[in-house]
Amino acid sequence: MIILLFGPPGCGKGTQAAFLVDRFQIPAISTGEMFRAECKAGTELGKMASAIMAAGGLVTDDITNGIVANRISQADCARGFLLDGYPRTVPQARNFANLARDKGLSAPIVIHIDVPEEPLVARLTARRQCPQCLRIYNLLSQPPRVPGVCDGDGAALIARADDQEAVIRQRLAAYENLTGPVLKWYGEAAVRKVDGGMTPAAVSRAIEQAVLAATNAAAV
Repeated sequence: MIILLFGPPGCGKGTQAAFLVDRFQIPAISTGEMFRAECKAGTELGKMASAIMAAGGLVTDDITNGIVANRISQADCARGFLLDGYPRTVPQARNFANLARDKGLSAPIVIHIDVPEEPLVARLTARRQCPQCLRIYNLLSQPPRVPGVCDGDGAALIARADDQEAVIRQRLAAYENLTGPVLKWYGEAAVRKVDGGMTPAAVSRAIEQAVLAATNAAAV
């Protein structure tokens, strides 16, 4: 089972990735986790990626594709895996399709957690963080017991710089520009869209149903 999980910032992708890992007993792999592992291991790909990132550049598709190939060849991926943050470009999607074919892997199940921009902006601008313990609150869904104060240590909560509306809209636009072509490449019929505006539990149920439906269809 291979799951590709897409969703804009603030859609709850991290929560759903954790659910999928527990439900289907497969590892969740992010591009960040892969890069850090390769750099820590001191592999040739890791050294190249580290040098590029240290210079403030973007890691090329060739290096990223190689790192993904190394990661999914490890033993914990034998029963399947979830990829978060890859493929990020159409060339990466093409490369992954070729890689999966060469390795005899099953076709990926593409899940897109879809949330309109305005609810996302409202959700993200409502986030607050404790500057001491770093706990995250949300004024809409997970407010502190006392307004503006951390439940744990009583510190005054702050709004992070990346949770300002202008920054959020830039992040959402960048996500759409980057991910839109990838989802289009997979095609509307292959992408299983889930309404991310529901409660987290309802989103989990919808994703579970989408994954099981795709698995059953592939088995026919």
